[in-house]
Amino acid sequence: MLNLPPLARFGDRVATGLLDVTSDPAALDSAGFWAVCADYEGRLTCARFEDVREEPVPAPVPGRWRGPATGDWTSSLDRATYTAGVRKIREHIATGEVYQVNLCRVLSAPVASDADVDALTSLLARGNPAPYAGTIRLPEHGVEIATASPELFLRRDDRSVDSGPIKGTGRTEEDLLEKDYAENVMIVDLVRNDLGRVCTSGSVSVPDLCVVEKHPGLVHLVSTVRGELRADAGWPELLEATFPAGSITGAPKSSALRIIDALETAPRGPYCGGIGWVDADRGVGELAVGIRTFWIDRTPGDAALLRFGAGAGITWGSDPEREWEETELKAARLLTVASGAHEASGGTLT
Repeated sequence: MLNLPPLARFGDRVATGLLDVTSDPAALDSAGFWAVCADYEGRLTCARFEDVREEPVPAPVPGRWRGPATGDWTSSLDRATYTAGVRKIREHIATGEVYQVNLCRVLSAPVASDADVDALTSLLARGNPAPYAGTIRLPEHGVEIATASPELFLRRDDRSVDSGPIKGTGRTEEDLLEKDYAENVMIVDLVRNDLGRVCTSGSVSVPDLCVVEKHPGLVHLVSTVRGELRADAGWPELLEATFPAGSITGAPKSSALRIIDALETAPRGPYCGGIGWVDADRGVGELAVGIRTFWIDRTPGDAALLRFGAGAGITWGSDPEREWEETELKAARLLTVASGAHEASGGTLT
């Protein structure tokens, strides 16, 4: 087992001094500062830390991260299989079974056995800064994650809850299509319904709808859904009502989940899950949707693998080849950063 101390980073906040680890979401309403990772498949890891302080992400140390070459990555779904999956989803839409499905693939590449996600974090902070960047390093618990997520899953401040679903991606704002706006509105309706299950009647609103946000190398359409959590609901009820996030499943969620299970060939793991922190003492917390996320898989007896997921929302208006290209766009910059090519070029990507 890799001998690295437990650690969590979220922006300029770093947590050390691991106290305990649990899979019980009720702990998030108890006391202390928790790092949280909920895998897409449902595995929950909550790690409580003793020491939490403000500290900038350290500058990259040359040679500390030795990432895979950009050509070393393999995909759980190749281009032909992915585009066939898009066509299959359109068939499901044509029969009225579903309106939208997020189809994802997982990319994998070998890394050194002593690879440290915190070293990768230093590169991501400079090569692909993100509003919900985070790192959780718990090697003994099978959690080694570095995320550059741009998407808010859940933000809680006492009883107030926000979610910030992303749907619609292009290189520039001019690339966004009518399909992208329709896709976003569909997911906003789904998130409203999810939050409505645990929020007080009439409190769920949409302060922002289809706002264009610029991120490194691309733009997204982002909306905000807000509600007031019922007095009898806490983190367990909130997660049960909303997980996994609508933006990375589809609508209706139950049908989308069934289709995803039939078409995808690899577990998503922390990709498309929930990654973030909860300060139970203050009654606040922030979980990102685990997109733009790397994780290290150390299956016993096998070489260590760095994994990364990419996906796209499929609707009736989807073109299979364009959807494949969207997954390529979402992955390209991050894979370059993880390879070390961004650092070597002095921070300039082409």
